[in-house]
Amino acid sequence: MVIGALLALVGFGVTPSTAATTATLTVSAAIGQQNGSVGTVVGYVVGQPTAANTVIRSGYTADTALALADSASTTSTGSMLYVQIPSGFRAQYGLKTNPGLLGAQITVTGTLTPYFTPHAGLKDPTAFSGGGGSDPGDPGDPGDYYAAASGKTGAALKSALHTIISSQTKLTYDQVWNALKDTDQDPANSNNVILLYSGRSQAKSTNGGGVNDWNREHVWAKSHGDFGTATGPGTDVHHLRPEDVSVNSARGNLDFDNGGSAVTECPGCTADSDSFAPRAAVRGDVARMIFYMAVRYEGDDGWPNLEPNNSVNNGTAPYIGKLTVLKAWSAADPPDAFEKRRNQVIYDTWQHNRNPFIDHPEWVSSIWP
Repeated sequence: MVIGALLALVGFGVTPSTAATTATLTVSAAIGQQNGSVGTVVGYVVGQPTAANTVIRSGYTADTALALADSASTTSTGSMLYVQIPSGFRAQYGLKTNPGLLGAQITVTGTLTPYFTPHAGLKDPTAFSGGGGSDPGDPGDPGDYYAAASGKTGAALKSALHTIISSQTKLTYDQVWNALKDTDQDPANSNNVILLYSGRSQAKSTNGGGVNDWNREHVWAKSHGDFGTATGPGTDVHHLRPEDVSVNSARGNLDFDNGGSAVTECPGCTADSDSFAPRAAVRGDVARMIFYMAVRYEGDDGWPNLEPNNSVNNGTAPYIGKLTVLKAWSAADPPDAFEKRRNQVIYDTWQHNRNPFIDHPEWVSSIWP
């Protein structure tokens, strides 16, 4: 009977693999089923594969492939499925054209066979769907939070967002320590935090002022407006991040710009006499923290009116630059799972307000065209 069935398939020009019923698979199941069968895979977009063991999460170079994983926070390429993107789907699913797709859940149907050989892959897809979903571990913003900003653009949008996010619980500078141990927790090790600029995973317990400790970095340098560490902008965890003591010192109160020389203990970071650039993976994070501060602190609550400008060497003025560079960083490095989770934890547990540019990165160009 089995031989007869196979002969019948051959007689009609159909092979057993293509005759198989399409299955719905997780990414891990698809990785284990690289047998040429057709499968429908559901996963989260985690970057663009450029080689068998390399996936980039910003600065995308093409629309021809993407990587899927079972969690939006996955960083191990061994847990990723590389998906070929045929020309007909590139305008909607290519990451160079659609960088905001990073972290979204999508469904793809195609042939389960190695791509970027020998990496597990899905080739010649016939269907893509989704793109609006998000990892349950990285919930999006509550829709009604921004209701008052609906339909607004430019200055009107900035004003509406200022009113929305100014409703917050304010922390003391001592409380910031515990907040950062929660907001910046390493997703792979709950005993550690991820240091912003250097990217190092370090024990939560090593906070302090020692050479290899981590401390509280003010991304909007506190001297730019002279607000110090008093409760207010000096303790707002939307722009306070864990960082190695010496790297924090190397950044100092420098403005942000491209260029410069390598920074010790900070792979991918550069600095010169008037500016600092973090590693590429968090440049968008830095930009969106700056934009948050500029909207939250408008000079109407006893604190300076903070604004980005297109200068460096801003000194103690309530300005920080460069705006054009920060806008480019935000566009090139869209919000990822870590940044989205951080925003949610701040909202749920600590300050009960949100960074609107993590939830809606498109608002950057509306407010600062």
